[in-house]
Amino acid sequence: MLAMLSDNASRPAITTLAALRASGWRSRSVKDELRANLVAALAAPNATPRELFPGILGYDDTVLPEVVNAILAGHDMLFLGEKGQGKSRLMRLLPRFLDAWIPYLDIPNSPVHEDPEQPITRAGRELLASTPPEQIPIAWWPRAERYAERLAPGTKFADVIGEIDPAKLIGGTSMSAEDALHFGLIPRQHRGIFAMNELPDLDELVQVGLFNILEERDVQIRGYPVRFDLDVLVLFSANPSTYNRSGKVIPQLKDRIGSTIVTHYPRERELGMAITRQEANIDLGGEYPVLVPPFMDEVCEEISRVARKSRYVDHASGVSARFATANWRTMVANARRRGIALGERPAVPRISDLAHIHASAVGKLELDLMGSHQMSERQAIDAIVAEAIANIFNEYVDAHGLGDIADVFAKGVRIEVGDMLPSSSYAAAMREVPDAWTKAFEVNPSENEAVRASCVEFVLAGLWATERVSRTEKYGRVSYEVRGL
Repeated sequence: MLAMLSDNASRPAITTLAALRASGWRSRSVKDELRANLVAALAAPNATPRELFPGILGYDDTVLPEVVNAILAGHDMLFLGEKGQGKSRLMRLLPRFLDAWIPYLDIPNSPVHEDPEQPITRAGRELLASTPPEQIPIAWWPRAERYAERLAPGTKFADVIGEIDPAKLIGGTSMSAEDALHFGLIPRQHRGIFAMNELPDLDELVQVGLFNILEERDVQIRGYPVRFDLDVLVLFSANPSTYNRSGKVIPQLKDRIGSTIVTHYPRERELGMAITRQEANIDLGGEYPVLVPPFMDEVCEEISRVARKSRYVDHASGVSARFATANWRTMVANARRRGIALGERPAVPRISDLAHIHASAVGKLELDLMGSHQMSERQAIDAIVAEAIANIFNEYVDAHGLGDIADVFAKGVRIEVGDMLPSSSYAAAMREVPDAWTKAFEVNPSENEAVRASCVEFVLAGLWATERVSRTEKYGRVSYEVRGL
C-alpha cells in the first residue's frame, strides 16, 4: 500500500466521461480522499511513522499522531511552533496521501479542475448538461500539482481569493457574473491543498475573506453574490509568539481552524544529531573524506541546545534546526579545507574548526538585549560555544575520568593548537607530557593521527571551558596553559 504514496503511477488512459463512469470511478471530496488513503496506508504491515512521513524525526509519539487524527477528522490544520521545527515540511508531506491522479473536465481556459460529476462553475455545469458523456473530454491532474503554498507577508486578497477583472467589465460582462472574476490561489486549488505560511502576518482583510472558505467552503468576492462550493484542505503555519499576540489573528478565524498541531525541537541530543546529519546532506567520502568523531557531533548539537536556553538569546524567536545544520556544515567544510591543504585523509574536525561557525551562526540568533547586556552577536556565540564544550566535556569526565589531566599543566606544559596545524604537530606535543594523556583517547580509541589530534583539542578546550586551564589566542593559533603561570 505504501507504494501507492509514490509519484511513479502512470497517467490513466481514460479520456471521456463515459469511459470514466464505466471504470467505476466515484467522486469524493479531497478530505475523504486523504482519509481513505491514510487509512489504507496505516493498515499496511510496515506502516511506521518513518514510512508514512519520511524525513520527519522525533515526532513519532507527539506531532504525527495529531496530524493523523486531524486527517481522519477531516480538519483544516494549523502547525504552531518556533522556526526550524519542520512545520513547512510536514505540510508538504500531506499531498502524498492524495490520489496519484484525479480526473477533471477538460474545459479550455477553465480556472479550476472541475470534478467530472460535481462541477462548480457555470461552464462545467453547462457542459455536463448539454453534451453526451461520450463526447465530454477528461484530463488528469497529478498529485504534485494539487498543493499550493503562499507566504503571508505581502499577500493580498486578490492573490489568494480573487478579484473582479476590470478588462472583463469593460468588455460588457456583468459585475455579478462569475465570468467577471479573476480566481486567486485558493479557488484554483479546488480539489487540492492550500497552505499559508506565517498566518499572523496575513492582512486582516484576507483573514476575513478566509472565514467562508473554512466554514461554509465557498468564496465571496467583494460582496457580490458569486459563490463557489470549494473543495479544499487549508493548512496554516505560525509562530506561537505572534499567533498568541492579541490582534494578530482574528478570533473568528482561529475558531474555524479544526486542529492545532504543536511542534517542538528535538528533545534528545542524539535525535538532534540525527536530524542535523540528515538535513546537512553532505557526502563525507570522496577524494577528500571527512571523519567526524562522536564528541564533535555532540558539541555541535549542544551548541544549539545551549542557545535555546541561553539568557543571551530571545527565547520567543527560537533557535532553528537550520542553525545546527549550518554550523555542522561549516565545521565539516573547514576540516575538509585543512585536509586538502595539508594532504590529510581523512580530515577530522576539531574544536578549533568551530571558530569558523560565526559565519554560519550570525543572523540565525536574535539576541535578548536585556539578557545579553549589549553583547555583540559574536560574543554571545562564543559564550554559547564555551558552555556547550563544557557540558559535553563534563559528561566525558564522568565517563572516563579525564579530570586528572589538568594536573599535567601544573608542571608548566604549554600546548599550541590551531585549525590549520597538521595532526603530526599534535603528536609531537604529546611526547612532552606524561602518560596521563593516553586517557584522553578513551573518548575515541583510534590510532589515526588526525583523530588523536581532535581528541587533544577536545580535552584542552574542555579543561579551558571548565576553568581548569587558561588559553590565549593569536593569529589563528590557541595556546593552553595552567592558570596563573
